[in-house]
Amino acid sequence: MALESAVIQQKVIDQFGLKVADFVQLHDVLTFEVAPEAILEVMKYLKEDETLRFNFLTDICGVHYPEYAEERQFAVVYHMHNWVDNVRIRIKCFLPASNPEIDSVVSLF
Repeated sequence: MALESAVIQQKVIDQFGLKVADFVQLHDVLTFEVAPEAILEVMKYLKEDETLRFNFLTDICGVHYPEYAEERQFAVVYHMHNWVDNVRIRIKCFLPASNPEIDSVVSLF
């Protein structure tokens, strides 16, 4: 049985509650936001959970949104891949222009 977006979403919400939000399916990729202070714990869970198994960080990039409110002008976007079920997800963390810093996820991979 393939890993469905609804299962991913429910497991992540059950585990992290308000630290995750705005789940949407874009071009067959489940996309959602994570509070910047929770990125390490969320990505660790996505990688180590026996059902989810997002074991590969495909890409990480930064985006500048100058037209957005000051507290959401920058974003770090992560793409993760579950090789077993061939499923991809996209995670966005929005950061303020005054302090666009986030913890590194290097230690997880």
